[in-house]
Amino acid sequence: MGESLEYASSLLRDPHHFHWYIVPLLALVIYVYAVEIERRNWKAVAAGLAFYGAEWFIEVVNALWLHFSGRAPLWGTPADSAYVILTGLNIEISFMFAIYGIIVAKVLSSVKNRFLVIIIFSFFCAAVETVLNYWGALTWDYWWWGWPHIWSVILFAYGPGTAIAVWAHDMKSNRLKWSLIVGTFAMDAALLWVGIGVLGWI
Repeated sequence: MGESLEYASSLLRDPHHFHWYIVPLLALVIYVYAVEIERRNWKAVAAGLAFYGAEWFIEVVNALWLHFSGRAPLWGTPADSAYVILTGLNIEISFMFAIYGIIVAKVLSSVKNRFLVIIIFSFFCAAVETVLNYWGALTWDYWWWGWPHIWSVILFAYGPGTAIAVWAHDMKSNRLKWSLIVGTFAMDAALLWVGIGVLGWI
């Protein structure tokens, strides 16, 4: 494991790095959802929660990759954070992804080509990650993950999550839509309980 990842691992779930800025960030996330609930824009709420649930699943898989490979996660966040939840996920990223799906939903009302929306958002996020990697805020340790092979980031990280957000937004059956969201979070909770609570792997 590299020095930067050892540093990130040493920060895992350590509350001593708390910064007050995460409180207004949390308020912002709550406000965004409150606005959509006030407008009864349940499609946007569903898209936001669906992506967030999918993102947590991907982050847990990334942490498990680190454990079983014994080398490095697919991506890591060694830079300073108010709270590092998993090796590749900190509280700041988590708050951002909590509203990502709602941002996607806002575009869906104007753009009919869903595939284009998925590609553009996924490509943009991969481009942002490339800049963060260049700045040293985010690590890539495998030659096939990250620049210049950003297709891997698009195909396996942002593409699926964005597609699930779009799917949840457009799904006609409310019962199936909310079952998907609740089921995703239940699966995330089970993986976290086993990975952290029982085995202490991630």
